[in-house]
Amino acid sequence: MNHAAPLSASLRSRAEAEAARLPALLARAEHLAGTVLLGEHGRRRAGMGDDFWQYRPVQAGDERRHIDWRRSARSDSQFVRQREWQIAQSVAIWVDNSAAMRFASDKALPPKADRARLLALAVAILLNRAGERVGLAGTDLPPRRGNAQMMRLAEALTHDSDIDFGHPQSTGIAAHGRALFVSDFLGDIDAVRTALTAAADRGVQGILLQVLDPAEEAFPYRGRTIFESMGGTLRHETLKASELRDRYQARLAARKAELRTLCTGTGWQYGLHHTSDSAQSALLWLYRAFEAGTGGAR
Repeated sequence: MNHAAPLSASLRSRAEAEAARLPALLARAEHLAGTVLLGEHGRRRAGMGDDFWQYRPVQAGDERRHIDWRRSARSDSQFVRQREWQIAQSVAIWVDNSAAMRFASDKALPPKADRARLLALAVAILLNRAGERVGLAGTDLPPRRGNAQMMRLAEALTHDSDIDFGHPQSTGIAAHGRALFVSDFLGDIDAVRTALTAAADRGVQGILLQVLDPAEEAFPYRGRTIFESMGGTLRHETLKASELRDRYQARLAARKAELRTLCTGTGWQYGLHHTSDSAQSALLWLYRAFEAGTGGAR
């Protein structure tokens, strides 16, 4: 029997499904990025660039060859012509694509993976417009600029993994560059610690954004409940789910506190986003966090 035809049809169907997600994700990310006022990203400074930035009065120590005599002739003072110094940063993004990220407690809510990908791609678009090079950590997509790179990022972000929980990848992050890790961070905390420590040891500053479904905060379950991981490898049944709420919420609070402590110790920023909240507000916070470089948690 020839099984090639059904197999090819199945592969083609899966490929077409992934391809259909690509333009939709990119279009949504472009639209979301368009709602955020693009700042200067802290990159306009006086220096040895090619573009004119501003005139300023002559100061002690300025060399005569730096004086703009044409501008100075129009006034009683002398002025120096300053140029713009722009250094494009390298930004590496890691987005958890594990099975756990496909969870959504309500049909009206997006899965965590959908929101994580949307925010990651939208911030990549904003950074690209600001002149930064953006790539994906743990992949063969090094930081680059341009619309073609945004298309590559969108395509790579549509891929799912069957593992239950993901952990950050620090490979591909340029020394002294910037990074963004997006996940629910409910898996192995040691893997997160290892990745952040390795990145910080190479002078990398970054942002850790935890994305949670509101049910993962509220734990609204009562009575007989079966809890099963999205990957199907973990399963727990209880007759009194409400009795687990306090212990669960205490462990979640401890996990969030540990993530904050890790970020503080490595010079990273911690942010928390719920899928029931506005994607626009989360993107604005992310972009401002990149502008700030280092700072407090959200």
